[in-house]
Amino acid sequence: MNNNVFDADLLIIGGGINGVGIARDAAGRGLKVVLCEKGDLASGTSSASTKLIHGGLRYLEHYEFKLVRAALSEREVLLNAAPHIVRPLRFILPQSPGVRPAWLIRIGLFLYDHLGGRERLPGSGSISLTGSAYGAPLNPSLQKAAYYSDCWVDDSRLVALNAVGALERGATILTRTQCVHAEPDENGEGWQVELLDHRNDKRTQMHVRVVVNAAGPWAESCLSNVIDGVRATAMRLVRGSHIVVPKMFDHDNAYIFQNPDRRIVFAIPYERDFTMIGTTDDDFNGDLDHVTASQHEVDYLIETSNRFFTRPISKDDIVWTFSGVRPLLGGSGDQAKEVTRDYRLDLQKAPSGSVALSVLGGKITTYRKLAEQAVTKLDSVFNTAGKAWTATAALPGGDIADADIDSFIAKLAMEFPWLPDDLLQRYARAYGTRIRVVLDGVANINDLGSPFCPGLYECEVRYLVTHEWAETAEDILWRRTKLGLHAEQTTTVRLQDWLNAHADSFGTASQDAKGIA
Repeated sequence: MNNNVFDADLLIIGGGINGVGIARDAAGRGLKVVLCEKGDLASGTSSASTKLIHGGLRYLEHYEFKLVRAALSEREVLLNAAPHIVRPLRFILPQSPGVRPAWLIRIGLFLYDHLGGRERLPGSGSISLTGSAYGAPLNPSLQKAAYYSDCWVDDSRLVALNAVGALERGATILTRTQCVHAEPDENGEGWQVELLDHRNDKRTQMHVRVVVNAAGPWAESCLSNVIDGVRATAMRLVRGSHIVVPKMFDHDNAYIFQNPDRRIVFAIPYERDFTMIGTTDDDFNGDLDHVTASQHEVDYLIETSNRFFTRPISKDDIVWTFSGVRPLLGGSGDQAKEVTRDYRLDLQKAPSGSVALSVLGGKITTYRKLAEQAVTKLDSVFNTAGKAWTATAALPGGDIADADIDSFIAKLAMEFPWLPDDLLQRYARAYGTRIRVVLDGVANINDLGSPFCPGLYECEVRYLVTHEWAETAEDILWRRTKLGLHAEQTTTVRLQDWLNAHADSFGTASQDAKGIA
């Protein structure tokens, strides 16, 4: 087969965590990769997770030992690959009467400690809540708790960094660009695809060898309505919603609560001044482009918070809600909370022989392994593809000595003594070693440019537009950063006006599809 007749080896549909993970892995193996995303990177489920890299303690109840083991192993990999955006987090699990007995939790935590080759995270244990800082904000009836460790992750930045890593290895990342049709070649050697750039309604034709459907909750629709000649697979769509309220406790640990219905809800320190509470598991049949928390979900999370915390909250305390839809592998007869979070890589051939790969299911924790397996699965098509490589490779900005973020920040404080500590901390934990790219040409506080809101300066905005595909105020305030939580309502308008006025004054990471064909 003559590879020169193809515009790309892979066209990946979907700019969520699985899509960008596959793009980075494949580009690093020498394949010519194009990824298209109809909106912004991580604008769907991948920015609406509970922001955890975790094994899934509750999955042990359903005997999903293989899934838990794989996820626990990935914790260690991602801690080393991205110590700036992935950090250890301890969880306090109060013993709730009438739910799971203490002996069952002890067994579960023993397995959790030993299934996944834990190296850097501390082991589990038990504590008394009475008179402790961990018990102070809780209902006094909660007297004992277990604890264990997992990891927190900035999920939307994880997506952006994988996209940057893919770009640096030669991939083309097309945001605001939708694959509207993929038709197999009659000779079975690839696909004719049509892309639509939503910014200018321009259509581009491409010829690619393999189409990868990584559209997340849109995967079933993509198989039914976009990719010709393949069968659709029914997915179980489940909405998970979160509420964000002013912080409920003064320590840096998180809580995991057991509700009487046996569902679990997390309460996690969030963006310094807030607590994030979630998630829910409700079947979803609505518009995937407009996913919001239902009143039932909000009431459920408020009720959960008030069951466990002494300080009551109401709807008036909520500063933000966000929701994402998880595409799960499971039938309609199961309860949503019991449906597996595992994934399947579905390799299909059109009648002509053209190959398409669909990613079905999955969770953010195992995205790297999923991507590795997806590209390896295509070895039969790409005989020259290189070997798997991402298990030991740092993500952009993650090449921090010994993955020691605290030592790294201490050195940055000496390198940039003029930078306020809170800004230094945020830059370091968002950009890692790429902070020097963000601050290129910046010698003092005035060089950061005008502020749009506390902590957001022109310098960072330029970086996000130039290097991370940010185009709108929403991209910047709610995905590349979470500064929207600290901004006034007028900030969005001011920032968008500035972006519009300066759209042609500096380069962007976005690449026009005309350079591919």
